[in-house]
Amino acid sequence: MQLPRRLFAALTLLLTAPLALPGAFSAFAQVPKPWEMGMQPAGSILKERIIDLHNLVLVIITLITIFVGVLMLWVMWRYSAKRNPNPSQTAHHTLLEIAWTVIPVLILVVIAIPSFRLLYFLDHTPDPDMTIKVTAHQWYWEYGYPEQGDLSIESRLIRDEDLKPGMIRLLSVDNPLVVPVGKKVRVLTTSADVIHSFFIPSLGVQRYAIPGRTIETWLTVAKPGMYYGQCNQICGVDHSRMPIGVKAVTEDEYKAWLAQAKKSAGLLPSEGGARQVLAAAGEAANGVQR
Repeated sequence: MQLPRRLFAALTLLLTAPLALPGAFSAFAQVPKPWEMGMQPAGSILKERIIDLHNLVLVIITLITIFVGVLMLWVMWRYSAKRNPNPSQTAHHTLLEIAWTVIPVLILVVIAIPSFRLLYFLDHTPDPDMTIKVTAHQWYWEYGYPEQGDLSIESRLIRDEDLKPGMIRLLSVDNPLVVPVGKKVRVLTTSADVIHSFFIPSLGVQRYAIPGRTIETWLTVAKPGMYYGQCNQICGVDHSRMPIGVKAVTEDEYKAWLAQAKKSAGLLPSEGGARQVLAAAGEAANGVQR
């Protein structure tokens, strides 16, 4: 599989290089850049496979376009009135009709097989390491960690007047979704009001958030960093101010963040309260022993 992928990638680069020059220096960015013509660099295996399918289809449609263009030029030259003053009266050509029916079907099959494989890969979440529930609101996101004592975090846009150096207008949020690198994360999307869309281009994730329904997808982030997305379903007056921020961290950093988040949410007992709980547990254990 590596050779076809490299071949398709090389052909895609040759076809799109003149258009991609303005964004060439932002090749490793995790946000969209001005004049960027290609997809954002892959931050997950999902995005890598999406790019592979894109490259395959791009090569196929480019070859078809070139073939049809050359064929049309040849027909206009070969069968012009000057070169062909007495046109043929042939109405049907069995072999030609079979060919232009069978060949497109074969092309569609070639495209369909990897497409169905990718759709299954995107939907199938076997043995996830953790689960996150994403609830969309007008106009903010709520990230729930049901396996962590129902920890829930609200994520809102940082307004223009509150932006600090290094923040990105219309993309930076106050509380990003925090996930550990390399872990398979099951994502369950739903909505509290209208239809929204959970869309993170560089991670290859896009799922609708629909009231009364729970839709599943998953992601595995390849390397630490910030990954940005937006709700791309028109959901009301502040639709354009509903960004998504995903912060991928190492396992140790995730555990430290999780402990701090639980403490801030009041899901962990204070130090004194913890001592009292331990003391009560010890007394109860001694009573059982007696």
